[in-house]
Amino acid sequence: MRIALLGGTGDIGEGLALRSTRDTDHEIVVGSRDPEKARDRAAVYEDELAGRGIDAKVNGFANPMAADRADVAVACVPAYHLADTVEAVADSLDDTILVSPAVGMQRDEGGMHYNPPGVGSVTALAADAAPEDVPVVGAFHGLAAGRLADLDSDLGWDVPVVGDDEAAKATVTALVDAIDGLRGLDAGPLAAAPEVESLTPLLINVAANNESLADLGVRFD
Repeated sequence: MRIALLGGTGDIGEGLALRSTRDTDHEIVVGSRDPEKARDRAAVYEDELAGRGIDAKVNGFANPMAADRADVAVACVPAYHLADTVEAVADSLDDTILVSPAVGMQRDEGGMHYNPPGVGSVTALAADAAPEDVPVVGAFHGLAAGRLADLDSDLGWDVPVVGDDEAAKATVTALVDAIDGLRGLDAGPLAAAPEVESLTPLLINVAANNESLADLGVRFD
């Protein structure tokens, strides 16, 4: 498949680009609002992989071009940029599954707290911004970006996947499973996204208050 990482120059984009390129045969395309930045980061990812003996091509484009002809487009952007990013690529999302890993959060003296938008979840926000015929799936929430991008680190994480389109959800779950150390789990329809997204501030708070648990993830046994 062709996998577009929209805003893939940032933290989670780096980890998904490196691990998906290393572990799968999918074509990985990095997107950005700035095509030069996308090309530069794609070259950095190629160099990192080449240093590990992996000869792979990672292309970088402006977000709309990255999304063009993509089978799956992952919006690797913060929640406050999500709607604008989706709207900017809307015309390029023909036959594309849109994936949202973003979570709305706010910080106070007590730590991080889940802060969903008015529609109930950030995944629902992505669905509202996307064309009506584009299936939207929530996945890759709560992944510790530093550990994800460190190819020397073992993961052993579960990735809850939510969405209303069963075929799209199965495609994304298979994409998750193809990455070494990740296991995709069906967590229900899009209406269950708030429960999944709210795990992220919990993980951040636990990591912040327990030095031995930095870069932790979730595993259901």
